[in-house]
Amino acid sequence: MTESKTDLTTNEHETVTDIEAAVFRRLLKHLDERKDAQNIDLMNLAGFCRNCLSKWYMAEAEARGVDVDYDAARERVYGEPYADWKEKYQQEATAEQLDKFKDSHKH
Repeated sequence: MTESKTDLTTNEHETVTDIEAAVFRRLLKHLDERKDAQNIDLMNLAGFCRNCLSKWYMAEAEARGVDVDYDAARERVYGEPYADWKEKYQQEATAEQLDKFKDSHKH
């Protein structure tokens, strides 16, 4: 679509919102299937990780008057309580990963 969101009819806007929601669910499914993609790798490559998605989810909920705490947002993104996911899947960051992270986040 070449129209801006403000030019869309209500039905078209709902369709765009439905598509965006489906893409978000697909992203979460993809991340769930790629537990080998560690958060530090995502941060180093793309500048965001699962925790960032959780914070964005929480902020967008709050902007719409919906109270979602960080733990609930992380459970939505991780598909289970964060502590459980971390225990099962999170690996210790290597020195190389940490150095790359520090280099990419210098101000």
